[in-house]
Parts: sequence; structure tokens; C-alpha cells
Amino acid sequence: MYTTIAHLRTILIALLWLIAANITPSNTHAQENTLRQICPGVGIQQRGAAYEAGGIIITTFDRNSMWVYDIDRNTRFPLPETRPCRSNCRLSHDARWLTYVNLEDASIGKMRLNGTERTRLVSYASVVEWWTDDTLLVWTPAHRAYLRSETEDLRTPLNVRAVTAIQPGGQWGLKLGQLEDDFTRSLVNLASRGLPGIAEQSIFLGFDVPFFNAASWSPSGEWFAYVDATTINDTLSGEIFAISPDTLVPVQWTNLRDMYGAVRINGRNNSELSWSPDGTRIAFWLTPLTGPDPTVDTNSATIHILDITTGDISVYCDFSTRDHTPNPPRIIWSPGGTHIAFSVNVPADDKGFLLLTMNTETGVFTEMSNGIFPIGGNTDLVAWGLPPG
Repeated sequence: MYTTIAHLRTILIALLWLIAANITPSNTHAQENTLRQICPGVGIQQRGAAYEAGGIIITTFDRNSMWVYDIDRNTRFPLPETRPCRSNCRLSHDARWLTYVNLEDASIGKMRLNGTERTRLVSYASVVEWWTDDTLLVWTPAHRAYLRSETEDLRTPLNVRAVTAIQPGGQWGLKLGQLEDDFTRSLVNLASRGLPGIAEQSIFLGFDVPFFNAASWSPSGEWFAYVDATTINDTLSGEIFAISPDTLVPVQWTNLRDMYGAVRINGRNNSELSWSPDGTRIAFWLTPLTGPDPTVDTNSATIHILDITTGDISVYCDFSTRDHTPNPPRIIWSPGGTHIAFSVNVPADDKGFLLLTMNTETGVFTEMSNGIFPIGGNTDLVAWGLPPG
């Protein structure tokens, strides 16, 4: 399948660009990257009484509810009347509120990260996120979406047919299409969809290929970053591209093939590129490929961080994992952007899944806690936010 898609891409890419809503094709030359290895050589450290980054990490230590891990106090406790919700629970822009699913009636509310000050937001929804500081973007289980005030239920429906990943504070979304046996990705303007006499404004981004399709908006909505596949000797290889709604010109941000040969970025989950809170860096797992099958022909995955301003790519050598298929651990950022966190099962210990953090400047990994419970086989962390105050 992967070879077929690669050949189709070569034949159809020019045509797809020309039919994409009156947008002139542009040069997507890769920006120059400098690879910076951050390898302190100390392995995974045990945390001491104090830790350089504070806040609260939300995760699960049993199947029944979400849990708080309070970094400053080095304590953990369950949040009663909450359902485990993984990445469906969303952090507010100021990192002080979290949406949660009520255990009793499946409504969605917001709370402080220590579980206090709970407020019901929406009775019927699958995901609720902050579109702006005071406006909610609500997705229903039937894949409809609308905007509403955080405090008043006055709804603005959005035309989201075949659309995911809506721009924070904006009107653009990622649309999935179909071309014969393959799927395509385009960025579409939701504001003009379905208006009489107005053609849909659409920018073709590429084929939607499993393991080569991770994507997400920057926190401010300034950039949409996405993984697309290039071909090296009939083997697909991932690169990070980006497009801004201000210019509608795709640009290539990485040139990983020159550094590593064929690689995979993250896994099968197509929503995971992890932006820093200030929107200047993207953290991801890079897995070198040894053959054409990205599920089997793999080496260990390591964390990389791309600085979108300078083009520098930092690789953190003190930890790698083979537990990367179908998906590597989800990466979340500390509110100040100085650390990242994830959960992983390290072989040859009896601690189960560990809660690890990493200092992005020093590259030191620290075990904060252990025994995270896999919900549906998944131990992804939910969020890293701030306590009330």
C-alpha cells in the first residue's frame, strides 16, 4: 500500500495543487536545520524532595477516575466523580482549568487542576475545548461542532463535514477527502463553506497516510503543522511542514532525510504534534526506518524538539523506546515550557508505567512517579497545568 501511494503522489501532486481553490503553487523548500545533541549520559534520575518545575499533572493510577500528581508536594490523589478521558479533556489557555467528564451523567464541565471549583459547561458533547479564552468549541458525538460562550449557551454552528482540527480563534480546519482508494488532506475555510455562489476555499496539503500524518495547530492558531511523506528509494519518510492562514503557503520545516535517511514521526494517531505553550517549539518522537513497513521496519524512538524560529532540532539521547507502535507515548509540556512529560513502560523493572519528565535544556530525564494505569491499553498523560491561585 505504501509503495502504491508513493507512486500516486508523484503523478497527482501537480494536478491537486492546480485545482485547490485558486491558490498558486509555491516552493516548499526545506528550511535549514541544525541538529543539536543533548546527551548528559546519566540515564533516568530519581526525583529528590524538590523539583525544578512545579504544577499539577493529570493522569490515571486506576481505571476508575482521573488522578492528580502534585509535583510540588510529590503527592497523588484521585479526582472523584470524574471519568478517565485521556486527551479528550482539554487545558485552558492559561493552564489553570481543565475540562472533565462527569461520572454520573457524562456531562462535561471545567475544574481547577486539583479538582475544585467545578462548573458544568455542556450536557451533551464528546470534546469541549477553549477556542478563545472565553469561547468554547464543542464537538458532539455525531461529529457536529459549534461555538458558544463559556457562560451562556448561545450557539454558532460550524460546517464541519469531513473536518477535524479547527484553528484556535479562527475559521480554518483540516478536511479529509478521498481520491480513489486513498485519502487526502486539505485546509479549508469554514467561514465560506456552503455559502451560495462562493466556492470552498481549500489548500491541498497531501495524502493522509497512516504513520505519516500527525498534525496540530499552534496554541495561538498562527500555524498548522503537519507531517507529510517524502520518498527515499521507495520507502516513505516523514517531514514536518506548516501552513499559516495568513499566507496560505505551505513551507517545509525539517529536512530529516538528510540527517537520518527514512524516518517516522510519532505514530498512527494523526492528532499528535506537541507544541510548546508559547508556540515556538514542537516536540515529537522520531523513529528511524530500516525498510518500507513503518510498523515493523523500525529502530528505537527518541524525542526531538524543533525550534520553528531558528530551525534548530534538539535530540535527547538519554532515553529511547521500542514501545512506539502503533503510537509512542503522548508528550505534554509544562506550563512554562521548560519541561515535557510522558508515560512509558521501561523494560526490566517492576514499576509498571512510569511518569517521566525531561528538562528541555539539560536533557535530564526524571522518574516522578510510577504505576500509571493503562485505560484501554493507553497510559497517555492528560495535561500539565497550574494549581489555583
